[in-house]
Amino acid sequence: MTYRIDCLQYANWSEKVFRQMREGGVDAVHVTIAYHETFRETVLNFEAWNRWFEQFPSLIMKGQWASDIERAKIEGKTAIFFGFQNPSPMEDDIGLIEILHTLGARFMQLTYNNQSLLATGCYEAEDPGLTRMGRQVIKEMNRVGLVIDMSHSADRSTIEAADLSERPIAITHANPYFWQPALRNKRDEVIRAVTQNGGMMGFSLYPHHLKGKSDCTLESFCEMTADACGKFGVENFGIGSDLCQDHPDSVVEWMRVGRWSKEIDYGEGSASAPGFPQMPTWFNDNRDFKNIEEGLRAKGFSQKEVAGLMGDNWFLFFRDNFTPQAASS
Repeated sequence: MTYRIDCLQYANWSEKVFRQMREGGVDAVHVTIAYHETFRETVLNFEAWNRWFEQFPSLIMKGQWASDIERAKIEGKTAIFFGFQNPSPMEDDIGLIEILHTLGARFMQLTYNNQSLLATGCYEAEDPGLTRMGRQVIKEMNRVGLVIDMSHSADRSTIEAADLSERPIAITHANPYFWQPALRNKRDEVIRAVTQNGGMMGFSLYPHHLKGKSDCTLESFCEMTADACGKFGVENFGIGSDLCQDHPDSVVEWMRVGRWSKEIDYGEGSASAPGFPQMPTWFNDNRDFKNIEEGLRAKGFSQKEVAGLMGDNWFLFFRDNFTPQAASS
């Protein structure tokens, strides 16, 4: 059995989006349920998803373990896995990590662009690496089965996290810096640190991460995929589309700024066009994963390699990293 898995979306969730997931044959999606929310605010987001699971039981189901993806595929549903793009839901309480995992969280970024209590974000001028608290949080995340995500983190912090963590870490949504030199994309030494420790990286379809941005071609994207897989191993990559479908432009302000600034931070976008950028023509929503699959085949990837990149690699990663560590006897 093969799977189609997207390891990052933040859409304006609706029946329309859920039906497009099914039309696209997407078996599992890692969805962002917190950018800057506190613990209590994040619980409200869990509640909202519980209502969607009740409302659309023929389309989506809650995902907690890799076995849920198997069940979702058999039943014709999409398994939804939860993650945070910021450590804000744990606040300053390491004990909340296990609580959040129990509620269903499976990924947590240590930073979102800025310096956090745990590590440094990719927009900071200096990167002193992991903090004392960050090192303790990594240890606890390893213990409970909450995956460390460094998608928005700076280089040193990411390398230190990959080396310190006893379990593989992830960059769920980014692209190689050698292809498109954006602040959020990852340099070779960062990708190497993550992959050589068994970690995974999801290639992003968000235009600011693409060569040519909205005008990026499918061929260019697949050429980048081939180059990265040649350098670091095809088994270490998948898709993390960063699809932000159907949101009003005002949502970008919450993503970028939260409550930490009175000013608008447009990030890698343009101040003259602060909203969501236009997606490339070959990937607008969940129905377009087939285009990527066809592009990878045309680039010369084998059937097994295409299956791995489209989801099987993430399936194995989910299987091995969501469960708590066995207690030592």
